Amino acid sequence: MNEFLICGKAFVVGGLICCVGQALLMYTRLTSARILVLFVVSGVVLTALGVYKPLVDFAGAGATVPLTGFGYSLATGAHDAVVEHGILGAFIGGVMQTAAGITAAVFFGLLNALIFRPKAK
Repeated sequence: MNEFLICGKAFVVGGLICCVGQALLMYTRLTSARILVLFVVSGVVLTALGVYKPLVDFAGAGATVPLTGFGYSLATGAHDAVVEHGILGAFIGGVMQTAAGITAAVFFGLLNALIFRPKAK
């Protein structure tokens, strides 16, 4: 029963974050690229304000998988590296924290481009 509750919380929180993105697409003139940037920046800002960490503790993957979670990872990585390495940590911490996700995105994007024929619009 505990696993069901964990999955349910992740589903609800992740779904609500995605609903916000869909509402922005439907009811504003923002492009999808601007909404993606808005989500990453809002993840960083909410982390800096101390709001996003309790959400991650509550929802787990429901809060870390969407793009706001990427912003959360960037902010926590930069913060931890600044504490450890000083001001230079602000530049390396976020990249070190998110290196696996960035690498996977580049690799699978390349693989997708090699398998399929992309067409520019």
